[in-house]
Amino acid sequence: MSSTGKKVAIIGGGVAGLLAAVTAADHGAKVLLFEKMDKVGLKMGITGKGRCNLTNNAPIMDFIAMTPGNGRFLFSAYKRFNNMDLLSLFHTWGLETKVERGGRIFPASDDAQEVRHLFMRLLHEKQVDVHLSEPVLHIQTKKGCAAGVVTGKGTYEADAVILATGGAGRLHYQGFPTSNHYGATADGLVLGYRAGAKLLYPDTLQYHPTGAAYPAQIYGALVTEKVRSVGAMLVNADGEVFMNPLETRDVAAASIIRECTERGKGVKTPAGQAVWLDTPMIELKNGAGTIEKRIPAMMRMFAKHGIDIRKEPILVYPTLHYQNGGLHITADGQTDVENLFAAGEVVGGIHGRNRLMGNSLLDVIVFGRNAGQHAAEKAKSVSVGTLTLDHVAAFEAEKQQAGVTDHRLSPQLLPDYARKIHPAEK
Repeated sequence: MSSTGKKVAIIGGGVAGLLAAVTAADHGAKVLLFEKMDKVGLKMGITGKGRCNLTNNAPIMDFIAMTPGNGRFLFSAYKRFNNMDLLSLFHTWGLETKVERGGRIFPASDDAQEVRHLFMRLLHEKQVDVHLSEPVLHIQTKKGCAAGVVTGKGTYEADAVILATGGAGRLHYQGFPTSNHYGATADGLVLGYRAGAKLLYPDTLQYHPTGAAYPAQIYGALVTEKVRSVGAMLVNADGEVFMNPLETRDVAAASIIRECTERGKGVKTPAGQAVWLDTPMIELKNGAGTIEKRIPAMMRMFAKHGIDIRKEPILVYPTLHYQNGGLHITADGQTDVENLFAAGEVVGGIHGRNRLMGNSLLDVIVFGRNAGQHAAEKAKSVSVGTLTLDHVAAFEAEKQQAGVTDHRLSPQLLPDYARKIHPAEK
């Protein structure tokens, strides 16, 4: 489709933002993509342990049935674009795929970087104006409608804006480690809420039950469920198996936390507490060579730090993994602020209060495409006038009236890992 000259500004260069950009361009919009990191698609390298679990070939009704509490919300989105449509789209773009046990679909190359490079090529072909290392500080509005963005480098007008900023793991809620990359600092929640968008289930975060608890270099990194599915057991400090290893993520995470706190049976580590994941049990059950064949990425990750998981167990503890809550959207991806759309992990409620594993990439792709299409269509009828940041001033005034005196930088943009000096050291 030829360009309409109408602009769509997309904040965030993860999978949802990339799909939104490609789709909006296909619908005639001139697309500006802002990413605060120096690369796009960073989280793509994490999903499926670096292999990029694209989707599942299960019937759509199975997806709906396994979405706790809010599955019916997905009917309209999946009717427009579902897992088989996604697979067809990737094939059209030239990506070869394969199906593995449980219906999981991966690139035939087993390399997530192939998918990331595919999107980079598409951005170039669609003439998307990509702004790397340029974080967005404010959304501009006109009469209460989103109409542009402000970055540290300038002001950009737009006829529609899409928030696709991802999660919040790097805020380390309650001191938990995280599997998220360094850009996951809840920027979209701050930008959207400040502009007037409503939040849905902001208290619901998913903790992956088995994040690496030792060594420090990989603290919080995912230890995939596959390790437990092939025979590893969760064991406390007394050598007791304390739960079924194949429980759901929320049950498994809660059980590990309880073992380390209420029951006092955790293993002390330099970073806190943990439990053992008895990986040598895998080869005792299934024979020598099973680990290298079935979970080679896990074997390599720990081997880099001198740990042979075939011979010694590993230490794990829950890690912040996914933000289930976020901005409220309608079926077309628009928030409560006119012309402001959202897609991906920044959206709340798509998975209800809890997310089924393996479902996130399908979510961000389906809703990224959905937001891109509808933002481009909406932009055609928008006329941008004088832009303001009045909503920011109004938000600050509301904070003062409510007695909120927190002066932390917001949005935070990057995690704060600077060493804090104890008063006694001054």
